[in-house]
Amino acid sequence: MQKTWVLVADRSRARIFSTQTPKGALREIEDLVHPEARAHERDLTSDRPGRSSDRHALGNTNSARDQQATAFAREISLRLEAARTHGNLERLVLICAPDLLGLLRKALSAPLEKLVIMTIDKNLTQQDAAVIRKLLPEFL
Repeated sequence: MQKTWVLVADRSRARIFSTQTPKGALREIEDLVHPEARAHERDLTSDRPGRSSDRHALGNTNSARDQQATAFAREISLRLEAARTHGNLERLVLICAPDLLGLLRKALSAPLEKLVIMTIDKNLTQQDAAVIRKLLPEFL
């Protein structure tokens, strides 16, 4: 039996499901939460950007919220990579909010990317396992 995981994620939450059999129900095995992604921009930054001598603002082009989303994508990727190296993950389905899906794809290692069998760009983090399972092929 192959070890198939289904990741359902957005910028602030990632739920990991597995299935015992290819036609089986999903069972939630982990729930990762990243509360910083829900914070306001002003709460994530300490100050306004500095100024250069010619009075133009200096700063990063990415917002603090975007940086938090990138950090969460890396955290998810590291968790999945640990599962892969320990032999707990052989196939992966990604169901992610569109903005996180791109960040996550960049964060995945090449060996982990090879395990991805399907992607769905929807935010389903608030749905129960039965609803998520209905979106997947009958045989995983």
